[in-house]
Amino acid sequence: MEFLAFLIPFLLLGGAVVFIAFSGGPGKAREAYLTRGGRGFKLAIPLLYLVLGAVIPALILAGRGQAAGGNGSLQSADLSEEEQRGKDLFRQACSSCHSLDAVNARGVTGPDLDAIGQMTPERVIGAIEKGGTGQGRMPANLLPSEDASAVAEYVSKVAAR
Repeated sequence: MEFLAFLIPFLLLGGAVVFIAFSGGPGKAREAYLTRGGRGFKLAIPLLYLVLGAVIPALILAGRGQAAGGNGSLQSADLSEEEQRGKDLFRQACSSCHSLDAVNARGVTGPDLDAIGQMTPERVIGAIEKGGTGQGRMPANLLPSEDASAVAEYVSKVAAR
């Protein structure tokens, strides 16, 4: 369904380009639309704009679920209640610094959590408690221990997948 929602606008746009090209350019295409176009054609163009502008984006947005992540194998992965809480906390407290594909986080100062090796809950909790590697680049104890555990469960499940 998502594939068709992505493909159909391009096919319709291609059809419009062909129509304009075979009509003799934009001015001639407008003239053909206003003078020679039948009633069905005159209804089809506004309907086309409505579909392209509202219906297709609505379908794409409605297809986005609350899976573990929005891409790859994580699209269909379900989260436990604790992991969902960790996902929400990561978005609030961590995503401005760290990159993580599962939540489309593109941080600018912290490391990309998908690219720094295996992420275990212990490693994530240790980084939160120490402040990353302990060099002062990340605030230590950024989250309380129960919140840190939830973030650690989520990140260890989705990082580099």
